[in-house]
Amino acid sequence: QVQLVESGGGLVQAGGSLRLSCVASERTLSNYVMGWFRQAPGKEREFVAIISWSGGTTYYTDSVKGRFTISRDNAKNTVYLQMNSLKPEDTAVYYCARSARISTAPADFGSWGQGTQVTVTS
Repeated sequence: QVQLVESGGGLVQAGGSLRLSCVASERTLSNYVMGWFRQAPGKEREFVAIISWSGGTTYYTDSVKGRFTISRDNAKNTVYLQMNSLKPEDTAVYYCARSARISTAPADFGSWGQGTQVTVTS
């Protein structure tokens, strides 16, 4: 079973930037659609961004469009989430996961990582 490990979270002021990374334990990342999701305290896990197998197609939730960029380097088995112009409402635990198809539903994704905390202060 592949393991996904997220990193790059931290504490940042509003307007700042962070880059999250998600590294897969096996060289199979290119076989999957990859997604970033987040979960704030007391809320359900929500879709943030997904990227297709080769990286040619991306989708974002409306609240992060123009601020976040998802990318992937299949040779490094790594997916990234560049987050700019961060807002306090972006505070959450961010998770990466994989799927066999294009979807924004968390239920269609598996091999969830342990998550990385992002905290944005005002």
